Amino acid sequence: MDATAASSAASAATGTSGATGAKKQLSADFDTFLTLLTAQLMNQDPLSPMDSSQFTQQLVQFSGVEQQINSNKNLESLIALIKSQGAANAVSYLGRTITLTDGTAALQNESAEWTYTLPRDAASTRLVVEDAKGRVVFFGPGETDAGPHDFSWDGRTNAGNALPPGTYTLNIVAQAVDGTAMSGAVTSRGAISEVDLTGPEPMLMIGPMGVPLSKATLISGISGN
Repeated sequence: MDATAASSAASAATGTSGATGAKKQLSADFDTFLTLLTAQLMNQDPLSPMDSSQFTQQLVQFSGVEQQINSNKNLESLIALIKSQGAANAVSYLGRTITLTDGTAALQNESAEWTYTLPRDAASTRLVVEDAKGRVVFFGPGETDAGPHDFSWDGRTNAGNALPPGTYTLNIVAQAVDGTAMSGAVTSRGAISEVDLTGPEPMLMIGPMGVPLSKATLISGISGN
């Protein structure tokens, strides 16, 4: 068997079954290679012997593939360790307060709360709430003075229908006094009630809303302090 083919098989195994599967595949390919090589040596023409440099090069290629698989195995172990440490760190956030700056907030107990900040006075401000699918579920007028403003939403549409708990996003559509469009920063805060470790990345749960640990840029002390 050509070592190049063995290398391809080992690489494919690495992508599908990890380093352990690739190691088994390489071992099987290497055994087959040695069996064929032995048969070739036993049946070679004494007057025209095989070129030893060819199968020596193939043996070197097998060795290189084995080293690569071992490196991948070590990398997998390192990734698992990092994930384990990340999970332990995430659990330590229980009961603390996280600040979100992407406009999202959790609707729970018929309440979702945001703080939006206008950089300067506005001629008009419109508050638009969207659900997790990007559908507008509520809109209404907002404050027009420059500075921070709190907005509490009861989870009902403009028609008065109650919406289920979940993740909702507040968008600010404002127009400056000079008629130009103006955007406002939106933040929300929530207590981390649990940590979901079932997925590839720990999720910090604020009631029904999950926040990936990688997006947790600002976490303060114990909730309520």
